[in-house]
Formats: sequence, C-alpha cells, structure tokens
Amino acid sequence: MAQYFSVHPDNPQPRLLRQAAQLLRQGGVLSVPTDSSHALACQLSDKAAADTLRRIRQVDDKHHLTLLCRDLGELASYAHVDNAQYRLLKRGTPGPFTFILEASKEVPRRVSHPQRKTIGLRVPDHRALLALIGEHGAPLLATTLILPGETEPLNDPQTIREMLERQIAGVIDAGACPSAPSTVIDLSGDTPQVLRRGLGDPMALGLA
Repeated sequence: MAQYFSVHPDNPQPRLLRQAAQLLRQGGVLSVPTDSSHALACQLSDKAAADTLRRIRQVDDKHHLTLLCRDLGELASYAHVDNAQYRLLKRGTPGPFTFILEASKEVPRRVSHPQRKTIGLRVPDHRALLALIGEHGAPLLATTLILPGETEPLNDPQTIREMLERQIAGVIDAGACPSAPSTVIDLSGDTPQVLRRGLGDPMALGLA
C-alpha cells in the first residue's frame, strides 16, 4: 500500500519529506502536489521508475516528461538556454509553466524526446514540493497525473491513494491545490509555441 504523507503546505515537516525522499531513492514513484495539479514523480536516474510513470499514464517515449527543478539556475543545468529563452523563463518561474527545451547532456537520452532530444522543465511555485526536491538533492522526473481516458488531472490525495495504491510508493498531501495542468510552452524552435493552455497565462510571458 502506498504510504501517505500529510505535510503542512507552508512549513512541511522535514522528517516526513526525508521519508518520502527515501522512497524516491529506493525507486519509488510518488504522487506530489504542485502549483497546478498533482503529478507523478520519481528520481531522474531510475529507468524502471520512469517506465512506471509512462505505464500509469499509458504514454510512449514521445510524450514529454518534465523535470521539476528548485530554481532557474538548476533548470539551466539540464537544458541549452540562450539569452532570449532565459528572459522568458525568468518571467515564468516559479509558476505553473512547463517549458520544452533542448536537453543538455545531464539528461539521460532515454527520458528526452527520441527524435527532438528535448525535455520539459519546470520550477513549481509550491513550498512543500520544492522542499521535497531539496531533500532529494536533485530535480524530479514528473508527469501530470491524468489517468488514461481522462482529460482532467486527479487532485484529491485520498482518491489518488485509493486508485493507485498498488502502483506507486507514496502520496504527499499538502492540502488543496488547483485542479488544472500547467501551461506548456515549446521554446525549442525559432519562436515560442503554446502547446497546452493550462493554469499559467501565456500573456504573463508576453505570448498571445
């Protein structure tokens, strides 16, 4: 059965986050809250855990997974970012935006897009999640928790535990979070393209 961690949204208990991070290091997949909706997350280096993310979502290797990073500096370590891209990233982080960028050599090829060699990157504006990433010591590989056949993400931690208790290692409950995915913006081409409209407003980044 998946472990259940009830943490304070503003002052998450370090003891509980250490336990959750240990599950990640052991190859577990967690349901984690973000500033948009819940996501499935695992450590970047674990191939089997990444396969579990894709299996639960029923997506193939062409579906962009996302790296959840602590800050913009960490994000830039995992992607090739030019000055124009950096200025746009600075306007959108932290926040409910996922950016598609060319992956750096720090990203295993098995988790980047097989043809385009791109990866989703994000700095969430969520204190408990950022504290978990900090406890883990590295970005987390993640995907929005939308089950096959559904269009909206799961968002209630108790429901997530009941539905996925035999497929994931743990659920982090940090109180209510929005029930909407992040806005996805592709920065890998000549001009930014909004691929998915979610909670983040592209107008805040100067995009129509």
